[in-house]
Amino acid sequence: MLDEEISEEAQVAFLEKGRLLFRDKCEFLLGAAALSQLPEPNATEIAFAGRSNVGKSSLMNALTGRNNLARTSNTPGRTQQLNFFFLGERKKLGLYIVDLPGYGYAKVSKSLVKDWVKLMREYLRGRPNLRRVFVLVDGRHGLKESDKELMSMLDETAVSYQVVLTKCDKVKISEQEKLITNTQKAIAKNVAAHPKVLITSSVKGYGLDELRGVIADLA
Repeated sequence: MLDEEISEEAQVAFLEKGRLLFRDKCEFLLGAAALSQLPEPNATEIAFAGRSNVGKSSLMNALTGRNNLARTSNTPGRTQQLNFFFLGERKKLGLYIVDLPGYGYAKVSKSLVKDWVKLMREYLRGRPNLRRVFVLVDGRHGLKESDKELMSMLDETAVSYQVVLTKCDKVKISEQEKLITNTQKAIAKNVAAHPKVLITSSVKGYGLDELRGVIADLA
């Protein structure tokens, strides 16, 4: 939801900035299973993280207006590496978008989970151009313990992050404000958390324009 204290003119400009950024093409760049495979940190970078099946791929597809940018799957833990996408033209300033491995799954080995956690921690600590991680949380269920563990890692590594509630078309409108308020209270003491919680629906499309505007401001 946009800030009511901002003028209507400023809100229009904010949304237009996001529209223009996401009007550019967005293409898969590479998948990295080790830090040595990461692209040069020569563009602003944002990342999406979330529990398995939180709707991360669907949200990325909806944001970019591309049905097959990020593959959706009902299989927990399908994303097993850092998947890099580039939004914009390579010959001018653009934006790296990173799809981080899903977490909170129970159908993969502990050793594999340990490897993924290690890779993510190293990535978060060593990526100077990473402006923000968007932590996706299923709006039907709210914050889970695994979400809190990730946020603790982000606090520890001093990486700015913002909670984005997904699948909110399945949450009653009368319950949405309460959901936002409760989530904001829950993260109030997390030192690296952005205080504003965003609410989205990939199916209905609401909240996407605001999220695009937030990302454009970071870029």
